[in-house]
Amino acid sequence: MKKKIIALFLFATLMLGLTACSEAEAEATKLVIAARGGSHVDAMNAVKEKFEQENNVTIEILGLEGADLKQKISLDSKNATASYDLIMADDPWMPELCEAEIFANLDELGVSGDEDFESASLNLGKYPYATGKLYALPFSGNVQLFFYNKEIFSSEGLDVPTSWEEVLSAAKEISETEGHIGYAVRGQQGNPIVSDFLPVYWAFGGSVFNDDWTAAFNNETGIDALNMYIELYNAGANYEKADIVSSVSEGSAGMSLGWPSWYISGENASAEYAPIPSKAYNSSMESSTGMIGNWMMGVTNNSVNKEIAAKFLTYITSSEIQKEMVNFGGVPTRKSVYLDEELIAKNKHFPIQLEALTNSVARPRTPKWSEVETILGAELSAALAGTKSVEDALAAAEVEINALMQ
Repeated sequence: MKKKIIALFLFATLMLGLTACSEAEAEATKLVIAARGGSHVDAMNAVKEKFEQENNVTIEILGLEGADLKQKISLDSKNATASYDLIMADDPWMPELCEAEIFANLDELGVSGDEDFESASLNLGKYPYATGKLYALPFSGNVQLFFYNKEIFSSEGLDVPTSWEEVLSAAKEISETEGHIGYAVRGQQGNPIVSDFLPVYWAFGGSVFNDDWTAAFNNETGIDALNMYIELYNAGANYEKADIVSSVSEGSAGMSLGWPSWYISGENASAEYAPIPSKAYNSSMESSTGMIGNWMMGVTNNSVNKEIAAKFLTYITSSEIQKEMVNFGGVPTRKSVYLDEELIAKNKHFPIQLEALTNSVARPRTPKWSEVETILGAELSAALAGTKSVEDALAAAEVEINALMQ
């Protein structure tokens, strides 16, 4: 009888233990991340397991295309309880999303942006820009670079340009060689041509807006910059992204602007790279010209898991985890990661990319940037195609943008 009682006791204890384990598993918190699809998702999936195990969390990462991601973020923000605990956002979206109060205040969640983050990247997550409270941390530190074909430059005896005057001169020289074009522009309406033209305009000392948010490009600076851009096109061609990359990589085109991910994968780069020329002419003053294009990450305001989501945000943007993610296509936003000697040995573009980030320019911080880009892009394309004069295109864009901003 005594043995039977002991056996029953042990059985009951075992069952209680199994039940407790089952309940612990059932109580695991689930975090859902709405992310930009592609390498960002691959990188996070590669490093999330440690956090899941240490924090009794399961993490689901949804990879979405850019426009779909923005739409789903906006729609979900209207729900009482969020479907997404963390979201990624292209940095030009930040003013719009912050104004709509979609992000939780990270300062209030105990998340800080330490000094190891590249300041140009960290500023993108603050609202108002650079001076306000922190709403997102920089997850992926993209910035435009200048790409060129090494073999063409070597055969023509050309040096890497440091001004747009030198770029144009090199483009003209390259275009005189049969089968070569000098410079590949990305002149399609909207985001492509605006992203391609603005670094040239910034080198001329231009700004899209005045301090009172009136348009500022229908002036001598804007006219000179757009004429330069058209001259580059005349010494080259107007290509879409895929053709730009293949032409510069394979040697039918001499130069282009582009994002590192277009040309660089790990240790291999299909074209040489340098910071974007910082001067209009050799005699000009230097200006910051590299367009910054970071993907940011923050906690949603309507998440019921804000604290653990904030903890994961700190984890995924830490220097330790950024170093790991580099091996899976991650793009750092921390200076220490870019300067890590072991990583530089395998990612030779890191010092150049950090230099470009340090001297980068953010697109104007307005919630209406997408609409501004559409207007400006249409008029720039018209000038490039020759259906409007430079002066008429810039004047029309200014009128329409000023009406929008009012």
